[in-house]
Amino acid sequence: MTIAEASRQYGLSADTLRYYERIGLIPPVPRNKSGIRDYDQESCQWIELMKCMRAAGVQIEALVEYVELFRQGDATLEARKALLMEQRDLLLARMEEIQQSLDRLNYKIQLYEDGKMTREAMGRQKEESQNP
Repeated sequence: MTIAEASRQYGLSADTLRYYERIGLIPPVPRNKSGIRDYDQESCQWIELMKCMRAAGVQIEALVEYVELFRQGDATLEARKALLMEQRDLLLARMEEIQQSLDRLNYKIQLYEDGKMTREAMGRQKEESQNP
């Protein structure tokens, strides 16, 4: 698959794909006899993984480290697993923060739907909290 085809398939610009390869976010892509990138199944799997991880907010540096460890072979299995577990923990913490924000937004929306966000209603709430 050419870089243009990979770009269309994965919704990433050709420049982004070249950048990912240059910084080591994806391993070097095989080239045809003319020296043109020829994305094979393995290259495409790397693109899918990196696109997914970037969408989840995983830092580029962590992903570059993962690819480098992968390229070093099976001696790095534990290091790769540890890196992935660390990233999972960071994502879980972010998910918890996002859930708290979502809960607060839902609460505020419900106040509006219940008519409790008018100036008058807010004034009554303030008076009631001051006069038990």
